[in-house]
Amino acid sequence: MTTAAQIDTVLAKVDQGLDQSLERLFELLRIKSISTDPAFAEECQKAAKWLADELNGLGFEASARPTPGHPVVVAHGHEQDGPHVLFYAHYDVQPVDPLNLWHTDPFNPQIVERDGRKMIVARGASDDKGQMLTFIEACRAWKEATGSLPIRVSMMLEGEEESGGKNLPPFMRDNADELKADIALVCDTDMWDRTTPSITTMLRGLVAEEIEITAADKDLHSGMFGNAARNPNQLLAEIIASLRAPDGSVTLPGFYDDVAEISDEIKAQWQGLGFDEKAFLGGVDLSVSAGEQNRSVLEQLWARPTCEINGLMGGYTGDGFKTVIPAKASAKISFRLVSGQNPEKIRAAFRAHVESMLPADCTVKFTAHGGSPAITVPADGQFLRQALAGLSDEWGKQAAITGSGGSIPVAGDFKHILGLDTLLIGFAQIDDQIHSPNEKYDLESYHRGIRSWVRVLGALAAQ
Repeated sequence: MTTAAQIDTVLAKVDQGLDQSLERLFELLRIKSISTDPAFAEECQKAAKWLADELNGLGFEASARPTPGHPVVVAHGHEQDGPHVLFYAHYDVQPVDPLNLWHTDPFNPQIVERDGRKMIVARGASDDKGQMLTFIEACRAWKEATGSLPIRVSMMLEGEEESGGKNLPPFMRDNADELKADIALVCDTDMWDRTTPSITTMLRGLVAEEIEITAADKDLHSGMFGNAARNPNQLLAEIIASLRAPDGSVTLPGFYDDVAEISDEIKAQWQGLGFDEKAFLGGVDLSVSAGEQNRSVLEQLWARPTCEINGLMGGYTGDGFKTVIPAKASAKISFRLVSGQNPEKIRAAFRAHVESMLPADCTVKFTAHGGSPAITVPADGQFLRQALAGLSDEWGKQAAITGSGGSIPVAGDFKHILGLDTLLIGFAQIDDQIHSPNEKYDLESYHRGIRSWVRVLGALAAQ
C-alpha cells in the first residue's frame, strides 16, 4: 500500500524533472511515425525502437514485436502485489497535410503561448505521443523517487491506430496469455473541461456499411428514358428516408430490442456536468436537436444508438448540368451502437431492410467497413472508484464520469479478446486540433497528466 508521503515524494520528482521530460517528448515528436504512408515505415520502426529502449532503461522487459504492419511495443514490469494494469497508447500519427496551414514544422516541436496558455505544438503532441508519455513519465517518477512501481504495470503500444489498426486484434489473440491483466488503461481521450478530469465509461460501438444500387446497365438520357427507367438515385433516397422516423428514431425492425435505459443516477450525474446544449449546437451553427425527441443531447450522444448517412454518390456531380439517369447510386451509412446491441444483428437487419425495398429489376451490393460493439464500464467498479479519487485529488475537484459518442475499437478488443474492462483517462482538450494542422497539447495537460497518473497508480495500489 502506498502512503501520502510516498505520493508527495513522487510528485515532487515529476515537478523537478519536467524540463527533462519535455526533452524526451520532443525527441519522440521529431520521429515522423506516419503509419498510413509506406514512405514512413522506417520512421515507425524508429519510434517503436525508441519506446522499447526507453522502457528497458526504466527496468521494464520491453521489445518491439513485429506484425505484418508496424511493430507493437510490449513491456512488462516486475511481478509484485496488487492489481496488474495493462496500459495502451499509440505511437503513430496522422499525415500532416495540408502542410502550408502549419505555422511551424509539424515535426519540430515548439512551445508557444496563446491566451496565457503554454502549448506544445507538433504532430502527435496530443494524439497520442504526449498522452502516452504522461503515463510513461509517471512510471519513471515512481521508479526514480521510490525505486519501484506501486503495482505491476504492463504496456502495449500500437503503431497502426491511425491507419485502421487491423493487425492489433490478431496480435492480441496470439499473445492473450502474456497480455493478461486485471484492468486496461487507455490515455487517448479528453478532459471534460479545462479544469475537470474525467473517465469515459461508455463508448458507442459501430457498424459501417456501403451500399451500391444498380438499375440499368448504363447511364441513360433522362429525356429518352425518364419515367420509364428506374432511377437508382431516387430509389436510394427512398431507402435512406425510410431509415428514420419523424421523431428521430431509427426504423429498422428490432433496432432497439437490446437497448437498455440508463439509470436515474447516471442521468443525474450527467445533469450535474453543466453541459450547455444550446452552446454545443450553436458552436456548429445549429440550434435544434435532431435525435430522438424527449432525450437530452448528452443522452442522444452517449446512451442512444443512431443511424447516419456519411456519403452519397450517383449520377453527374461535376460542374454544370448533365441530364442523366445514372446506372448506379451508392451511399456510406453508419450506425453507432450502445451496450447490448450486436453489430452483426444490426448489419443483418439493415441489409434485409434494403433488400425488402428493391424492385425486381434492381440489385444491391453491400460492402462492410468494420463493426465493433459498445463498451460500458461498471459504474460501481473498485478500479473506477480508485482512479476517480486519484484524479480528483490532483485537480482539486470531483472527476467526471462521462460517455462518448465515438468508438475506440481497442476498448472492445480488450473486453472481447482479453476479458478486460477499460478505464479511458485522457488529458486532451477539445481544441487540441488533433488530425489537423497546428495540433497542440497544453503544457498543463502534459505536466498534470503525469501527476495524475502518479496519483492513479498510487490509488490503485491501495486495493
